[in-house]
Amino acid sequence: MGETDEDMVDAMFRALSDRTRRDIMRRVLRGEHSVSALARNYDMSFAAVQKHVRVLEQAGLVTKRRSGREQLASGDVTAVRSLATVLDDLEELWRGRIDRIDQLLAREDPSKED
Repeated sequence: MGETDEDMVDAMFRALSDRTRRDIMRRVLRGEHSVSALARNYDMSFAAVQKHVRVLEQAGLVTKRRSGREQLASGDVTAVRSLATVLDDLEELWRGRIDRIDQLLAREDPSKED
């Protein structure tokens, strides 16, 4: 991954570090929603929800389009898959380390103690 890819991954994880934004992501991954419809789900101002959607959009996780006076938000499945790939790579790294530790422990002779 190049530096710009890493920057984008950082932005995605930062965007998803907030529970409201994670909830918005769940909703927009199920289907397109107007920002005003999303705002009705939260105990905060329309402007606050709009800001959350903007953060998700800037991170590449959400796309928006206009339909008349409404802004419609959709989740970007490709972006979410790229995050899943990053997490899979990290899991593979740690599983490899755990396997090596298990192999080292299995090689130790339990009858030899200091």
